[in-house]
Amino acid sequence: MTQKKPANPYSHTLRLPKTDFPLRADAARREKQFRERCTDTLYEWQLKNNTGPQFILHDGPPYANGDLHIGHFMNKVLKDIINRYQVMQGRRVLYIPGFDGHGLPIEQKALATLKDREHDTLDPMEIRKIARNFALKAVGRQVKSFEEYAVMGDWRHPYMTLDPEYEANQLDIFRTMVERGFIYRQCKPVYWSPSSRTALAEAELEYNDNHVSTSVYVKFPLTRQSAEKIGAGRDASLLIWTTTPWTLPANSAAVVHPDLEYTLVQVVDGSSEYQMVVGTSRLEAVSRLLPEGSTMTSISTFGGRDLEGLTYTSILRDKECKVYLANYVTEDTGTGVVHTAPGHGKEDYELGMANGIEVISPVNDLGVFTGEAGPALEGKSVLGDGTTAAIDMLKAKGALLYQHKLKHSYPYDWRTKQPIIQRATPQWFANVRELKNTAWKSVDDVVVVPEAGRRRLKAFVTGRSEWCISRQRVWGVPIPVLYNARTLEPLLTSESISHITQVIRTNGGSDAWWKLPVEEFLLPQYRDNGETYIKGTDTMDVWFDSGSSWKLLEDKAENREGAYADVYLEGSDQHRGWFQSSLLTSNAVRGVAPYKALVTHGFTLDEQGRKMSKSIGNTLAPSTVIEGGKDKKKEPAYGVDLLRLLVGSTDYTQDVSFGPTVFAGFSDIIRKIRGTVRFMLGNLDGFRPDMVVPYDKMSSIDRYMLHELYHFKQGAKQSFDRFEFFRAMQALNNFTNTTLSAFYFDISKDRLYANGMDDAERRSAQTVLYHILINYTTALAPVAPHLAEEVWEFFGPVRSRFGKDSFSVFLEQWDQTSSSWNSPGLAEEWSALRKIRGLANKAIEAARQEKVIGSSLEAELDIYLPLDSRLGALLKSHESELKQLCITSAAEVHQAQPLDALADGYSQTEAVSAFGVDAAVNVVCRRSSLHKCPRCWNFHSDNADSLCRRCDIVVAGLA
Repeated sequence: MTQKKPANPYSHTLRLPKTDFPLRADAARREKQFRERCTDTLYEWQLKNNTGPQFILHDGPPYANGDLHIGHFMNKVLKDIINRYQVMQGRRVLYIPGFDGHGLPIEQKALATLKDREHDTLDPMEIRKIARNFALKAVGRQVKSFEEYAVMGDWRHPYMTLDPEYEANQLDIFRTMVERGFIYRQCKPVYWSPSSRTALAEAELEYNDNHVSTSVYVKFPLTRQSAEKIGAGRDASLLIWTTTPWTLPANSAAVVHPDLEYTLVQVVDGSSEYQMVVGTSRLEAVSRLLPEGSTMTSISTFGGRDLEGLTYTSILRDKECKVYLANYVTEDTGTGVVHTAPGHGKEDYELGMANGIEVISPVNDLGVFTGEAGPALEGKSVLGDGTTAAIDMLKAKGALLYQHKLKHSYPYDWRTKQPIIQRATPQWFANVRELKNTAWKSVDDVVVVPEAGRRRLKAFVTGRSEWCISRQRVWGVPIPVLYNARTLEPLLTSESISHITQVIRTNGGSDAWWKLPVEEFLLPQYRDNGETYIKGTDTMDVWFDSGSSWKLLEDKAENREGAYADVYLEGSDQHRGWFQSSLLTSNAVRGVAPYKALVTHGFTLDEQGRKMSKSIGNTLAPSTVIEGGKDKKKEPAYGVDLLRLLVGSTDYTQDVSFGPTVFAGFSDIIRKIRGTVRFMLGNLDGFRPDMVVPYDKMSSIDRYMLHELYHFKQGAKQSFDRFEFFRAMQALNNFTNTTLSAFYFDISKDRLYANGMDDAERRSAQTVLYHILINYTTALAPVAPHLAEEVWEFFGPVRSRFGKDSFSVFLEQWDQTSSSWNSPGLAEEWSALRKIRGLANKAIEAARQEKVIGSSLEAELDIYLPLDSRLGALLKSHESELKQLCITSAAEVHQAQPLDALADGYSQTEAVSAFGVDAAVNVVCRRSSLHKCPRCWNFHSDNADSLCRRCDIVVAGLA
């Protein structure tokens, strides 16, 4: 049976750390105790009591169409970190959370909840009611979750794009854009989603790199006159290539490049013989498409300009069309001759407009051929059997040279994940061509984080000339236009929009557009003019909805000039979405960017580096991490702060990984932080203002620690100011492990535990710990608010004596260091002394490995180096502190000696670089010849089991 080790009779005389602060977090339970005071209570307090300038981080509205995922958590926590830091800078933070309540995603999900109902039989108001209720319920759930993430803001009054006042503000922006000529209507090709039955903007597309199309090479017969003009026979054709055979029924022109060379070739294919015009650089590729045994012979060559004006028969329209010139034709693929359908392509449309070519688009909203395409194609899906039928018709007419399957990148509807088409329909557009240069110039003075985001935003803004803002849905804000029932001419004036907006504003929102008769929306002068009007059925693009949100700040921002918002922060996908739509509408109305700083974060990944998505099944619910899963051993309850610390400690400008291994790693970091705080709280037990040691009375090591603290805090401040708080948290982690735990705490324990309570050295260390704890906690607070509040709670008995009796750590000034602590010269000296400590540790470890000593306190050190060097003089002046620095019982400094003349022991020799020069230093470690003091365990006693002189005095004073 193992005998119980006898208790140390002097343990009650030691000043061991005393605190109830727990090492284990139990975060899922304990965090809730501090949430109210550091969220709702704090938000209201800082608005009323902070005296600094206003700070506005404007929230980009997430869709109110479901529960939250880890990406939402990351987004809102990044915003919250910025806001909390600003509160601690004394600024009055205005943060109004937003929710995007309109749009197809909500409409689709809402309708999916209906059972046994034909959606097409619902009238608009039924659909709108269902969608509104769905959105409001989703907002309620999301608000509750965001509050549980300790996101501070005005959650009682969030803004929603479906609010009547918001809709009216949006219509005011639209009116101003109409007045300034930025809005127009035109029948032109737009991205059209047959699966959603609506037009889409570029921002609503995603590209599928594995899409498979049927690629065809088609012969367009030249007319007799044109064939003769280039010296060709009657059977000559233009050879075109397309990956969209379904657009051939709308072919209205062929295009060649003016500066490319073209060749007329003779093809002999068995018994058939024909001629084709092909780009010269594409001849070899085309020859490989011919049946085996075929021959292809060049007859003559032409410049592209020589082909301009030739005519041919559009094979599936049986219509004579003309050849035009265009610089967008390339010789990388195809045949050098491009089939052109102005009703199905933007470049085609522009060429058609420039040359008076008709625009036809024989395709309906469902992506199905209309009667205009002919009886053989009518009713067939252009992306399905319509393509097959078109190819069969080409074969029947002898016009198909070759067909094959082609895998390539193709645009898809980002919501339905189905392919889109381009088709000409009458739509409303914002003229970005006239706006984008001004908009982009307004970003010159915007801080963009990361800077690469500036190039990305510019590419999206400058790369577009228009913005299709109309959608063929009912759940949204109506485009406020009335049409003459007879002529279909739109009635869209500044006065008419103002009137419609006022009707909507005073009748509970945009539902009025569907509920009230058209007469309510007509100005008096149009009610009795002999004409009948009808309401338009298009709604606005949801990006126009959310892009109008800056107007909310018009009456709330104290800064009336320039951008209303200090910061916009969203994911990198918003460069083509909300960042861009906000920039365009703000410039159209105010001539300025809506933000002073634009911050972008990456996407969330799993631990295998895969983007989280529902289709893969690797999404992660924040609640599972916070509260734990069903099996707490496999899915522990980590609490909110662990996830927040992960987000705040990771370079969010890149994609961020989440998963069990990552969580376990941050659990260790949290535990280390708690241990660090616990050490400081425990050693500050009983500390009072009258015990504070003035800076100039402190020991060198303590003044050095304040220097380190000052530089840690200044570096962290710079990082927070640059929105790089992950660098601040990395610095805090390094400060915790390297500066505090492995250095200062280690060498301070002896005087903290064993010196008398009123001893100047002990109080000096406590003074330093007091300053460290305050600045450490405030540095941590924006990222891990619950943990910071918990520390603040347990720090209460001490801080209240110093007049810091505020209810929350967030009422504290973030930086409580002093520039007087900055001492580069002292830091240089201690950099050298820490190198000596490192060398001494090697010698101590060598002695320990040989079982000569156990604890380093059993060791004595002899340090040899040139005493006339600056390093030698430094060590001699700090000789009395070296045993504390190296945690040994003794340390002496000697003049350098030959190696054979050194004291016996375990020697380590290195060239130590200090003060710009290298000095050879020998450290010899030997076992102490003195005895272990039973109280402090230093080998300072002359006799076994007797107290050392220091402990004898302390114990006597306690008697």
